[in-house]
Parts: sequence; C-alpha cells; structure tokens
Amino acid sequence: MADINSSAKDSSGKPDTADAADAGPAAPAAARGPTWDIIELLFFAYRDFVGDPDEVLAKFAFGRAHHRVLHFVNRHPGMKVADLLDILNITKQSLGRVLKQLVDQGYVLQKEGEHDRRQRLLYVTAKGEALSLKLAQLQTERIERAFGELGPGAHDAARRFLTAMIDHDNREEVLRLITRADRVKRG
Repeated sequence: MADINSSAKDSSGKPDTADAADAGPAAPAAARGPTWDIIELLFFAYRDFVGDPDEVLAKFAFGRAHHRVLHFVNRHPGMKVADLLDILNITKQSLGRVLKQLVDQGYVLQKEGEHDRRQRLLYVTAKGEALSLKLAQLQTERIERAFGELGPGAHDAARRFLTAMIDHDNREEVLRLITRADRVKRG
C-alpha cells in the first residue's frame, strides 16, 4: 500500500513540482518554489512607481540616487551625512558625487554641526523641497489610484505587507524613522 503521508518524488528523488505547486501556503517555501508572480509584480510595480519621477528627474540630468537623497533630506531636515549613508546603505563615494550635484545646483545645503564642526548636516533648499514634493506627489497619485481600486483597508494592508518585507532586525528603526519624520512635518 502506498504511503499517503510521504511526498511524491520524481525519478531524481526530488519533490514532484506538480505537487509542490499545489502545496499551498502551509508548505515550506522550498516545496512551493519561487513566488514568481509576486516577485515579478514587485519588479513591475517598482518600475512604474519610480518611472513617473524618473521622467521629471531626467530634465535636470538627475537619477534615482538624487531622488532618494532629496526624499530623505526633505523628510529629515538637519540629518547627518553619516545617517543618510546608513539609510541608503551606500558608500561615501557614491553619495559624494550625487550630493555635490545637489549642493552645486542649489537643491541641498550642507551646514556644520552646531556642537561638532566635523558633522555635515543636510537641509533641502526651497528649490529642493519643491522638487521633492513634486516627485512625492506623482508617487502619491499612483498609490492613491491603486488604493482606490482595492477599496477600504488597502492602506493598512499595504503598510503591513511592506513592513513585513523589511528585515526583522531593521523594522522598528525604519518605523521610528517614518514616525519621527511625520511628526516633524506636522509640527
């Protein structure tokens, strides 16, 4: 009699992929295989999410790195360069080129720290804030359209999903960063 509790295996002894595909969410990830649909949807969603701002940035000969710097400096006025490096997870050299362009073209200001003159604190100028808000508005419109298609609870569900996608050991720090920026902008 066949053992109904054992997994079907192909001729190589590996789990049969047809059964693995039907295994459902309770099965281990290895048995289910890659979540191709979600992986690809994330790629395409990101492509379109950054595509609208990319068009605006191209007019200034800026790219996505400029966008990220403007975004975080706008959300966290007076942030240290070292903190920005940590958030973006990039090298000082990578940031240096982008930051120099933003400073030289009048989008970002660098100031010495009040208590430690070695610190470089970053602020957007009025011009930098206007560009950052324009880019954020384009992305907000896309997000709101998607939420409108999904109906009530979409914002909370998206927030929970995206939070769960962040490495567990960074989640609290990221949520504190967002909360702190929200308080500063409201205050």
